[in-house]
Amino acid sequence: MSGKTWTAVDDYIVASLFEPDPALDAVLAANRGQGLPAIDVSAAQGKLLSLLVRIRGAKKVLEIGTLGGYSTIWMARGLPADGKVVTLELDPHHAKVALSNFERAGVSDRVELRLGPALQSLSELERENAGPFDLVFIDADKPNNPNYLTWVMRLARSGTVIVCDNVIRDGAVLNKDGSDANVEGARAAFSFIGGEKRLTGTAIQTVGAKGYDGFAIAIVD
Repeated sequence: MSGKTWTAVDDYIVASLFEPDPALDAVLAANRGQGLPAIDVSAAQGKLLSLLVRIRGAKKVLEIGTLGGYSTIWMARGLPADGKVVTLELDPHHAKVALSNFERAGVSDRVELRLGPALQSLSELERENAGPFDLVFIDADKPNNPNYLTWVMRLARSGTVIVCDNVIRDGAVLNKDGSDANVEGARAAFSFIGGEKRLTGTAIQTVGAKGYDGFAIAIVD
């Protein structure tokens, strides 16, 4: 089965289950227009994140890696009126585009963007007693996955849901040669989740508009 079929099925899912969404279409158009890499989650994946927020009953969400804010907006939409997403972004240009997108989508009141290295921002969140978070989405530089997960555990509590994106990488996660830092980051996420006694996790392989990849999903016991 080809990537063309995967994309066509994604299009079918969206056409069958989604209402037209000019605001999110405008977000993706703005990202393209501002030269951001086209590495946002797909619409189907974004809605999954929104549903996970709702299923968890989350009020406090942490996102590591904002890009243009597409996934942030999906999660913010799943929150109650008094909920908040704290999203961490390193690149000032990405952050500027994201802030504009939050305004465009009408979720600025539910999103706090922190600019700077994520590990520094995570340390600041701990110092501020900003946790615990109900759900965490990790979608940033892959080699830092184990460092992010270490910090997330300090900002979590029993019942916190953790979602880590891009852990299958076209099946390259099976490679043990260590030549690709992103693959090593994916393998490190599996090692962390599998070795952390406080976590119960699994992974979901995905195919679709974004190719062959997947999410690791865990809950803090």
